[in-house]
Amino acid sequence: MTCLVTGAAGFIASHLCRKLLKKGHKVLGIDSFTDYYPKWIKEKNLGILKESENFKFIEKDLTEMDLKSALQDTDYVFHLAAQAGVRASWGEHFSIYSKNNIEATQKLLEASTDSHLTRFIFASSSSVYGACPELPMSETSPLHPFSPYGVTKLAAEHLCLLYHKNHGIPCICLRFFTVYGPGQRPDMAFHKFFKAIAEDKEIPVYGEGDQTRDFTYIDDVIEANLAFLEKGKTGEVYNIGGGNRKKLKDLFPVFEEICQKKIKVKKHEKQPGDVPHTFASIEKARKELGFSPQTQLQEGLKEEWKWIQRLYHS
Repeated sequence: MTCLVTGAAGFIASHLCRKLLKKGHKVLGIDSFTDYYPKWIKEKNLGILKESENFKFIEKDLTEMDLKSALQDTDYVFHLAAQAGVRASWGEHFSIYSKNNIEATQKLLEASTDSHLTRFIFASSSSVYGACPELPMSETSPLHPFSPYGVTKLAAEHLCLLYHKNHGIPCICLRFFTVYGPGQRPDMAFHKFFKAIAEDKEIPVYGEGDQTRDFTYIDDVIEANLAFLEKGKTGEVYNIGGGNRKKLKDLFPVFEEICQKKIKVKKHEKQPGDVPHTFASIEKARKELGFSPQTQLQEGLKEEWKWIQRLYHS
């Protein structure tokens, strides 16, 4: 079985590629190395993948490559490539988000109309819900994105579902809720916190730390993706959350216990686009996939702390 994975050098996609290879599948990875965070981190993600004879890598922008050729012998597409980041999506950078999140998705879907895919799995985001009044958020909750990033992810979802209805592409959209663990992007809170703690610096907190997030460990996200190789209905949307909803400030003692250090907090103004709460209802994924998150937050944070130490101090 051949899988095409976009954004293969990134956090979630590189983990997915490793698991697919471990299960004996062939993987074609595509990544353009956008400059959102340092390339050397992405190259580390790719390191072990390139050792496999079943892994082929293409460094190319999705909007500029011959995707029909790439899809010719592909069974499954995992479209994880995106311009990430809520806070950076405002102002002059929006064109980068529209290109990498909307245009790239449309081009990949268009190329897929001539293919014989079994599944086209799109990585969406909890950001599509925005400041949703319903908690937990279900797949039928109101969608009012609170950031330009969220708008682009919702637009890409709509494209997937349109191509499913009009061209029969077997699309499934997965809404990930705050994924963390080894490999997490440097712009994400836990990565920032652990790096600051390791360097005896203040950790940056936006607002009072009262915001809550449904934190989802990377291994649970990967297991959810793999479940869609055989299960799940095409033309549908699924929440993928970890069941670990916590206030940010309530985690400070946990960081101190894991790192064996007293943390120092530096508060900043609340940022545009930051929603107060996220919390996923995962009943649909539980019922149709047997999805059940296995990793408790403290255990997952311990693994990320170990990885941060290896990344910056090995």
